[in-house]
Amino acid sequence: MADQLPAALGPLLRAARERLAAAGIDDPALDSRLIVEHFSGTTRTQAIAETGQKVGSAALSAIETALRRREAGEPVHRILGYREFYGLRLSLSSGTLEPRPDTETLVDAVLPFARATAERLGECRILDLGTGTGAIALALLGAVPAATATGVDISLDALATAAGNARDLGLGGRFKALHSNWFEKVSGRYHVIASNPPYIPSRDIGNLQDEVRDFDPHRALDGGVDGLDPYRVIAAEAAEFLETQGKVAVEIGHMQKTEVTGIFVAAGYSIMGAYRDLGGNDRVLVFEH
Repeated sequence: MADQLPAALGPLLRAARERLAAAGIDDPALDSRLIVEHFSGTTRTQAIAETGQKVGSAALSAIETALRRREAGEPVHRILGYREFYGLRLSLSSGTLEPRPDTETLVDAVLPFARATAERLGECRILDLGTGTGAIALALLGAVPAATATGVDISLDALATAAGNARDLGLGGRFKALHSNWFEKVSGRYHVIASNPPYIPSRDIGNLQDEVRDFDPHRALDGGVDGLDPYRVIAAEAAEFLETQGKVAVEIGHMQKTEVTGIFVAAGYSIMGAYRDLGGNDRVLVFEH
């Protein structure tokens, strides 16, 4: 019960950490700190300098509920309702994939081109396919003030979340949410077409980490029988919506570089760059038509 948690900040943090450690959580120190700070409205500095600070009963109750959810395996950022991505705080919803640091590789890969395009033309139009939280589009908009972006998703829940994130970040005027199955409702031409599509083979969904399998929307994970269906769609249709010398950038599974490259080359693209994530795995491919 909530009244079993210590009310003083220092002991509260210790108790929370011990509970998550006992539950076998991977990083109990970090997750307990995130939960306690978020629901008590305290900071890391206060936790160090004001260990005796009292935490109110409403906050203790919220922390107790959050700890139970984490002990049951729910990812900490789902409990908090947000995730940091590329320095931006993005709200999550049940219809969105939780953006992960590996996807920042895609932003890094296309950012120099987006900046150069904006400097040269005074604009850079970005299409983010399967936008989810809006992570890729909003990270690029935040870094390139002259850019505009359209975020496409088949999930209305995801689109509402992405549009809300754009508003919260002050980027709403440059972001448009579009309900579309891939390119179906897309119009116009873009300098950058980016996507972190579903790329897990259907048969492998059940083998994913519990936190992914049980809490990320399967529609955002399942890439068909071999995991490559979305790349076939993008390669077949993107050229019609791409400006001359525009770039298509896709995130891939770390074993898919050869297959995805083959799909795009067969559709008339040239590979312009391959990028690895922080773990050294193949993660992003950039093509030009």
